[in-house]
Amino acid sequence: MRRTARPLTGTALAVAAAALAAAPAYGASAGDLEVSPSSVVPGGQVTVRTAACGTDGTATGDAGAVGAGSLGLAPGPHGQDVTGRFRVPPSAQPGTYEITATCSGSGRRVTGDLVVTLVSGREQVHPRGSVKTGVGGALGPDPLQTAAGVAALAVAAAGGTWLLHRRARGDGI
Repeated sequence: MRRTARPLTGTALAVAAAALAAAPAYGASAGDLEVSPSSVVPGGQVTVRTAACGTDGTATGDAGAVGAGSLGLAPGPHGQDVTGRFRVPPSAQPGTYEITATCSGSGRRVTGDLVVTLVSGREQVHPRGSVKTGVGGALGPDPLQTAAGVAALAVAAAGGTWLLHRRARGDGI
């Protein structure tokens, strides 16, 4: 039993070492395309960045899935990555879109996801305007007219109360 256990253990260790050697050594995925912000409303501007093209590299980006077309990525201020920008068209529909970049020197292709939403994560959108129901609004745009209407209702309520009080006493109307 011991004679077969040692060769199997040795084979398992060799396979595990080969798998570790083939795994990427970086924690953050430097081979991906970073899309910032990752969630945007139609009409918003997006920055894409990758370190996959190496220092002083360039790349061609493709944002055609969202309708923005192609873009160029040039070395950024840090020199370790290439950066490009594009604007999401106002006609873009909500959904998740794949943005790609192809490095000029190596031909390496990297991808990143962009989420288009109708509501920005930074601000809350409140409805504006009125609903056309045919009944009319309770408060108009003019505060003077509103105050006059409230005063007329108060006079009518006071007069009705006075008349009901007289009737209850028997004085008549």
